[in-house]
Amino acid sequence: MLRTDAPSTEAAPRSRLRWWTELPLILLVYGAYSAGRLLARGDVTSAVDHGLAILRVEKFFFLNAEHPLNRLFTREPWIGIPADFWYASLHYMVTPAVLVWLFRSRAVRYRAARTWLMTSTFIGLIGFTLLPTCPPRLLSASHGFVDTMAQYSDYGWWGGEASAPRGLGGMTNQYAAMPSLHCGWALWCGVMLWMYGGTRLTKVAGVLYPLITTIVVMGTANHYFLDAVAGFVVMGIGFLLTRPVLRLADTLRARLGIRPFALASGGSTGAPHGAGSSIVSAGCQTSPGERIPRQRKVPAVPAPAEPGAPAGAEPGASPPGAGDGAPAAAR
Repeated sequence: MLRTDAPSTEAAPRSRLRWWTELPLILLVYGAYSAGRLLARGDVTSAVDHGLAILRVEKFFFLNAEHPLNRLFTREPWIGIPADFWYASLHYMVTPAVLVWLFRSRAVRYRAARTWLMTSTFIGLIGFTLLPTCPPRLLSASHGFVDTMAQYSDYGWWGGEASAPRGLGGMTNQYAAMPSLHCGWALWCGVMLWMYGGTRLTKVAGVLYPLITTIVVMGTANHYFLDAVAGFVVMGIGFLLTRPVLRLADTLRARLGIRPFALASGGSTGAPHGAGSSIVSAGCQTSPGERIPRQRKVPAVPAPAEPGAPAGAEPGASPPGAGDGAPAAAR
């Protein structure tokens, strides 16, 4: 049977990704997302109208959990302050941490997971552009919402403009509420932890992280419930598009002549295809360029001459002077 040491395509990716190529790619995508989110401001009047329309739909279907949660966060600082820290920081910390963890310990799954996250992020940017939405905290006080980020701003680095640091509020788009990528990214992290964590603790974290994030974005009055639902839907669409996007990326790579850096088994791709040592098993030998092994006689390698044997004597022959009954040397 033909023997090969190369792992199957299901077991390992065709190429080993390198951090010095992945990091600029991720930074480039995140920079494009941030710039696009900032530029997609839209008209404030339209954003307020969209926010009020979402609120009316939620009230009609009894889905407006934002009011009771916001009152709780406003009344209880021991809940509201940690929630503000959660909202202002964790999506910047947990999402990259999960990406790094997948890159280091789940390399087979990393490329698809990274593509899923990036595809969904771009879909979210389209949502910000087409549907600028005023978050609950920016509605008039008559609607009953309190901006907990502004209320508890003395406890953190943020001011009264979303989760941006003080003085940098103009660097963020406060009307990019629909969909909620806080919730979308949290769902992605939860799925990764649940599928690849391997321990009960990571699976519990995979369930709690998106659930708590959904509660936090509503309680802090930064998102409506339907914003969170839209964030989950965006992640679902991104998941469905992941495989086509990967195929498109592979096609573009092939057309541009970009070669993988290294084989998954650790070998170099510097040699041309088909080069390397032949694979020999049970008398079958496959030479470079052949697909089907053929039976060949493999030439025997002569054994070294024994000490004291005359020059030219056959290796393993009986020593001179030995009788006919003397046993020949073992071969």
